[in-house]
Amino acid sequence: MLASHADRERAVDVLRAGFTEGRLDKDEFDRRVSRVYAARTVGELALVVADLPQGPAPHPGPVAAVPQVFLATPRPAQNGRAVGSAVCGLLCLLTAGLTGIPAVVLGHTARAEIRRTGEDGDALALTGLVLGWLSVGGWALFWLLLIAVDVLD
Repeated sequence: MLASHADRERAVDVLRAGFTEGRLDKDEFDRRVSRVYAARTVGELALVVADLPQGPAPHPGPVAAVPQVFLATPRPAQNGRAVGSAVCGLLCLLTAGLTGIPAVVLGHTARAEIRRTGEDGDALALTGLVLGWLSVGGWALFWLLLIAVDVLD
């Protein structure tokens, strides 16, 4: 994580405390302060002050004064089988219906999982189901017509 100006100032405060307690001499203090201001990441700052008693200053957590209403709410995860069902359903057009059955199977299992776990992706599962069933039905109708024409001849 990139270091902020506040992170650098906290590290310099730790160095100042070490210097005033006699843990660092003036040359060591000056070298470390220059390393702090040259540091780009929080990890580099931690290395500069790691041997001092206060160590690296922790990052402040979320502010407790912020009401829960204003904090971001986590979104439910997207169901992977629903995504797979939609992809297989869309690929039915490119694979001449070869992915229709996997789209149907994945769609049904995804919808069952979504009802059980509360994940997102019901629309994707339904899309895969519709496209899969259209492909399977279309191919079944094609083969039935082909057999009917062959029987009538």
